[in-house]
This record gives sequence, C-alpha cells and structure tokens, in this order.
Amino acid sequence: MRAYVPSPGTLGPVTDLLARWTDVVGDTSGARERGEELLRRWAEPHRRYHDLTHLTAVLGRVDDLVRAEPGTAADADAVRLAGFFHDAVYDPTKPDNEQQSAALVRDVLDPLGVPETRVHEVIRLVLLTATHEVADADGDGAVLCDADLAVLAGDPAAYAAYAVAIREEYAHVPEPVFRAGRAQVLAGLLAHDVLFRTGTGRSWWEAAARHNVETELLLLSAQAGDADAAGADQRRGAF
Repeated sequence: MRAYVPSPGTLGPVTDLLARWTDVVGDTSGARERGEELLRRWAEPHRRYHDLTHLTAVLGRVDDLVRAEPGTAADADAVRLAGFFHDAVYDPTKPDNEQQSAALVRDVLDPLGVPETRVHEVIRLVLLTATHEVADADGDGAVLCDADLAVLAGDPAAYAAYAVAIREEYAHVPEPVFRAGRAQVLAGLLAHDVLFRTGTGRSWWEAAARHNVETELLLLSAQAGDADAAGADQRRGAF
C-alpha cells in the first residue's frame, strides 16, 4: 500500500487560499472581495474543526487526488469551488448547513460570470457532502467526498484532535445525546463497503480510516456503558 504524503503548502496561510480562489474564478477585485467574504465565514469563532485549516486541507487533498488520478474528476475546478463552499455556512445548531451553503453558491458565482454548467455542478457537489453518497460514475463527487473524509485516516493524535474539535462544535448538545448521534454517524460510515470512492483514496486512507472509526465507536459504546452503570448505581443508592 502506498503511503499518503500531503503536497507542500496544504496548510498554507489565508493568502494561499485567496490565490487558490482567484486561480479558479479569476483575479479581479470582485473575485477577491467575494473570496475574502467566504474566508471570513470559514474563520467564524464558533468553528473548531470546520475552519480555515479544514478548508485548506480539503483543497490540498483535492489537488493530490486530481494529480494522482488524472481524468477522474470531469471538472476539477468545480470540485475545487465546491471545496470552498461545502461548509461555508456552518451552524452546528441547524440541520441545513449544506443546503444553505449550496444556496450561497449562486449568489457568489453568478456575478463573477462563472458558467452556468459549472455553477450547477458546484451546487450539486456541495449538497452531496450532506450524505457522502457517491454514485459509481460520479468522479467529481468521489474526489470531493474522499478529500472531505480523509481526516478519518489521521494518525492517532490527529484523529483524537479531530474528535475533540467536533465535540467542541457540539458543546450545546448533552453528552448522552451527542454520544448516540456520533455513534450513529460512525456506524453509518462503517456500513459502507468502502469509505473512499477513488482508487487512490482507498489506497491512501481506507485501512487507517476504518481502524479509527471502529476505535472511536468502541470508545463511545464503552462510555455509554459506564454512564448506564453509574446511573444504575445511583438509582440503587436512592433506594
């Protein structure tokens, strides 16, 4: 199995993100202004995982996959734009972030003269990240979703930091409710035959991601069991 080595600069500064943006939409004052507005969204203080670091990592992985599998993405620039928009609207208390992010696409890209076919594809891809359910022939979707899910394949320290950041974003959710919801998400991921839809993604990330997800699910189950046992002890003590 070939190891995954990130491209240089995949965690670059905001200026790098603006350069990536203008590479796709053109380097005009209007394009830069819209790009800066997008990046301000990604820098909102309530974000702990879905932030500028996540955005930069996703864009870097998109480029890595496009280089590794030329031709898999039919419109690589649409995939890159979808990376910019896929969590542009992010409020953990709301259930429709992907829909709101998709609605933002047209408001931003239409005034910049982006072709309608590409705008439509970006909207489709952003909505796809709500489920990560990718059809077999959907190369654009495979590249975007693999880049988005690659965080699952981090080393133990990186994965633990990711899990902590997710919990911080959902600090408003009571612990038992969070555990149940998180376990449902993880179990849903494991129910898929494969987590990654590109051959490169499977080679680089599948084994590590499955191990990490299975481990977190076991920990959540153990924590739930401990909480249930503690509750039972309290009930017995009350009698």
